[in-house]
Amino acid sequence: MTIDKKLDNGKLTLALAGRLDTNTSPELEAAVQLDGVQELVFDFAGLEYIASSGLRVLLSAQKTMSAKGGRMLVANPNEMVRGVFEVTGLDGIFTIA
Repeated sequence: MTIDKKLDNGKLTLALAGRLDTNTSPELEAAVQLDGVQELVFDFAGLEYIASSGLRVLLSAQKTMSAKGGRMLVANPNEMVRGVFEVTGLDGIFTIA
């Protein structure tokens, strides 16, 4: 998995490519640094697969952003990734575009 990280005026965008699974989720967790961040965007245009360990990282980020009054968005998920969100019910928790 690769992570392209961009911070601009309080908006952190993390563009992921590859597979987000047990082996790569610690890398994403380390990249999610939310000090001074008011908007967090996970761009999943290049993400092929997400496992439960990746969902855990997203849930943790969502909890942190909500607690600080910020906003989190999951952008551009492919059909398979969107299906995981739907099956787990997380499409009701995350803002997905």
